[in-house]
Amino acid sequence: MDSLPPLLKVNGIEIGFNGRDGNFLQVLRNVNLTLHKGESIGIVGESGSGKSTLALAAMGYLKHGLRLSKGSVNFDDQPLFELNQSKLQTIWGGRLALVPQNSGQSLTPTMRVGEQIIESLKLHTATVPKDYWSAVKRLLKQVRLPEPDIIMHRFPHELSGGQQQRVAIAMALSGEPDALLLDEPTTGLDVTTQAHILELLRDIASTKGMAMIYVSHDLGAIARVCERVIVMYAGESVLEGETRKILRNPSHPYARALLASIPKLSSGGFPAALDGRPPAPSGTRNQCAFSDRCGIAQSRCFSEHPKLQKLTNGEQCRCHFPELIEQIPLSSLVPKPINIIGKSKPALNLKTLSITYEKRGILDFIFGNKYRNPPTVDAIDLSVGIGETLGLVGESGSGKSTILKSIAGLKPLKSGDISLHDGSNLPVDVEKRNSEQLRRIQLIFQNPDESLNPRHTIVEILAQPLRLYFGLTGKTLRDRAILILEKVRLSEEYLDRYPSQLSGGEKQRVAIARAFIAEPEVVLCDEVTSALDVSVQAAVLELLNDLKRLNNTTYIFVSHDLAVVKALSDRVAVLYQGRLCELGSTKNVFSGPSHPYTEVLLGAVLEPDPDMVLNLVADDTVELGPPALGCPFQRRCPRRLGSICEEKSPPERLLEVNHKILCHISVEDL
Repeated sequence: MDSLPPLLKVNGIEIGFNGRDGNFLQVLRNVNLTLHKGESIGIVGESGSGKSTLALAAMGYLKHGLRLSKGSVNFDDQPLFELNQSKLQTIWGGRLALVPQNSGQSLTPTMRVGEQIIESLKLHTATVPKDYWSAVKRLLKQVRLPEPDIIMHRFPHELSGGQQQRVAIAMALSGEPDALLLDEPTTGLDVTTQAHILELLRDIASTKGMAMIYVSHDLGAIARVCERVIVMYAGESVLEGETRKILRNPSHPYARALLASIPKLSSGGFPAALDGRPPAPSGTRNQCAFSDRCGIAQSRCFSEHPKLQKLTNGEQCRCHFPELIEQIPLSSLVPKPINIIGKSKPALNLKTLSITYEKRGILDFIFGNKYRNPPTVDAIDLSVGIGETLGLVGESGSGKSTILKSIAGLKPLKSGDISLHDGSNLPVDVEKRNSEQLRRIQLIFQNPDESLNPRHTIVEILAQPLRLYFGLTGKTLRDRAILILEKVRLSEEYLDRYPSQLSGGEKQRVAIARAFIAEPEVVLCDEVTSALDVSVQAAVLELLNDLKRLNNTTYIFVSHDLAVVKALSDRVAVLYQGRLCELGSTKNVFSGPSHPYTEVLLGAVLEPDPDMVLNLVADDTVELGPPALGCPFQRRCPRRLGSICEEKSPPERLLEVNHKILCHISVEDL
């Protein structure tokens, strides 16, 4: 492959911006990338490492405020940064296409899916109008969307997150590109949807000979689709080589630290967090950028910037002492504290919880038809002990976040009760809860940008619960704010910053601090690590565990990442379309035997192993909401027994003490 001329060549580019003092601060430093036809390259690294900047630069595009100071980018021998806008537009979306992280950013909410794909066909292909709809149908089939005749006439909001992402991929493929750039395309998706989309990308790349640049902080995804990988740190390439070699035994200390930060289903305990943070963009660099965080750093590392050198194993490595790399372990686990299930008093009880998003019309009030369709969440009975962590898992649409919102009083119940450990029932409406009830239950959202007021400083954000729940003011309030920041490992200097001045991981720490400053009994965690890179995720998990140990806090933890759930949770509840499928200790649920749906979830979990074999179940079923009768999983179950699954609700079966499933399959047959 290397003997052929490259399709895309990034040659020594340096990209940055002018600081307040007028000096040029580099975001990318002398970065090279060569992509051949049919090749797939992964770009990994922490937030701020320059991954997305490099991928966009490979398209000849720079974000506002950035400029190219050195180097070139050639696509099929065309210098992209020398082309005018009209010539670039003929390449973008056609021969060189982008799939963004958030499919919602590339889909127009007021246009039907088919119409949006037709717009792309008009711009980038010679398809004639009479063939538009057949081409749309072909593209939707190509990305394995079921019933394309239905999907093409839906609006984006009528599709699941995974379906929206497939539509975005279909739009990118409409111009039959030679190369596809993917910027975190599966972040936030559930495990099965992510696995199917990655399999789809692998198949498309191999059948069409399409090249790919895949940007991600998920090394499991990189292992699945990429032949080569570039590890970025502080705007530099620090390691490059074959994916299999790098993920099994990387030659750079930063890459090893990233691997050690990843929670795995095969291990028990917390992954080791990587201390410190990358350096800020700067001008010259007279030391190794990773030296302050490196476990094998020598005096030379603090006085001389290392060059990228070729090692005997074929990897390109930016390190003064790669021969010392074996001193850094590939995994380092912190033991998880043991919580004896059933020994602690319940901190929270959910009794026959049912929730619906269906709104009542005037005829419903007149004739008493309360709810015509099955509720979104139905008959949920859960009890969470003091100091226990209960993980809620399931695909998108399983009702996990809906349950959290109802506990927090943000979503009304159709029926059921929520009570605290003293037996008092919580009002279902947050506005009817008194300050003490509000204090006792706190919610941490997935995206801190949606919960932190951008116009308030951090001290103002933390002051609100201190005034509301404890009546604090002045120096006492500020001292308490400093104390909670120290607990989440942020210094006093952060008090007077605004959220926009913080990284994603720092903002999430502030959101955690705001929840814990109220001294709650129960903390609801809604995908709090899903958008974080692996090193920050490990630090946040370690932080949550420390705060739980110090405060005996109860967690209900929602996540798509089953390895994260296993690391943090004492018990796990598996939900499918708002119905409970399985409930048990983390050890029992993840070791099996399990509910057929749990097996489907576990079969799709990715780990950073290129040779890993997934056990995927066909994904050709359009989910139309929970069925009115029978098992909620009946349409997709690989072990369906027949009419009994369609007609009768599954019975509760006890596998072990504190481990039950709801399934028609007998315990002996599991």
